[in-house]
Amino acid sequence: MRIAVREILGDPQIQADLAQVTDTVKARLEEVAQRTLQKLGEMNPAIANSLDPRLPDFASLKWPDVFKNVSITDDDDIPINKRGSGVKRLVLISFFRAEAERRQNEANLPDIVYAIEEPETSQHPEHQRALTDALIALSEAPNTQVLLTTHSPEIVKRLKFENIILISDQTPERVSPVLEHELPYPSLNEVNFSAFGEASYEYHNELYGFIEAEGRLTEYKAGKPQRQYIRLRQDGSTVSQQIVLTEYIRHQIHHPENDQNVSFTAEELTESIEAMRRFLQV
Repeated sequence: MRIAVREILGDPQIQADLAQVTDTVKARLEEVAQRTLQKLGEMNPAIANSLDPRLPDFASLKWPDVFKNVSITDDDDIPINKRGSGVKRLVLISFFRAEAERRQNEANLPDIVYAIEEPETSQHPEHQRALTDALIALSEAPNTQVLLTTHSPEIVKRLKFENIILISDQTPERVSPVLEHELPYPSLNEVNFSAFGEASYEYHNELYGFIEAEGRLTEYKAGKPQRQYIRLRQDGSTVSQQIVLTEYIRHQIHHPENDQNVSFTAEELTESIEAMRRFLQV
């Protein structure tokens, strides 16, 4: 069969047909590469300017491995798959941004599912956000679905509740949807705390403000241990108060200029958040 393949591919008419196919494929690949590089240039011109699409000529092709040698290389002829993971992910971001635009503008495209594992790897938070926005736009194109797994709070915060599935070995269900108003406090900060244990100032403020808005602050503080907090007055004088841990943390978050108190720890921030969550779950 291998001999037959060589003989068939050696037919002049087939050679002419394959040459025409090569030109057509190369032209379309060139468009894909240029669109990707254009988007890459918007995010990092230096890297974009150092890359150049490298497409093989017809004479060098081995048709059993058609277009296996297609690549984008830099000025030193180093292909992308030999570059650092950060650069490769940046090119990937640009590809998805360009692909999103293409699929939005073209009709009669085949169904496709993009499955991506931890796209945040080796990426600056700004690039994570850009990639997430590109994937969201891509998912909104006709006949297109995007699935991704992530450990990045930056990515989670840009998604809608109905697009998030929480997978955890800390709950009996293990796999569960995350729906607005299903949680103690409807916030993506809650998702990040549940999934990643991210105890943020923002989440602490949201929980405290929610309890206060519900008129339950006095109920929440009742019976909890207190500690000394030195409040700084506008005239520069100070006054000592006894307050619970949650108030102690809230005051320090909102008044960083007051250096009269020992800073709370990361463990205390988590403890306070968990206390407010337990209170709201009752």
